[in-house]
Amino acid sequence: MILINLKFTVKPELADQWMDAVAQYTADVRSEEGNLFFEWYRPVEGGENEYFLLEGFTDEGAKAHVESPHFQEGIDAMRPLLAKTPQIISEQIGAEGFGPMGEIQID
Repeated sequence: MILINLKFTVKPELADQWMDAVAQYTADVRSEEGNLFFEWYRPVEGGENEYFLLEGFTDEGAKAHVESPHFQEGIDAMRPLLAKTPQIISEQIGAEGFGPMGEIQID
């Protein structure tokens, strides 16, 4: 699985428009065959103009994702709202998705 974590810093005056701007892109990516999850988050404290994106793809799905027409369309929709270049962590990991947390087991 390819696990991707992205941090987007949006222009403060446009932060409330972000989710509308990426709505179509989000729907398109979630419908991709190789997409395992695609979830947006915001910080609980501070970071009013920050959005985080957690993505998971099959190995084959990640390549198809960045080659899809809606990938470039999504970037084009994001670009005018961004205050700076997004930051990324992207790793291939030996998992197929989420699993139970060992330190907290609930029966």
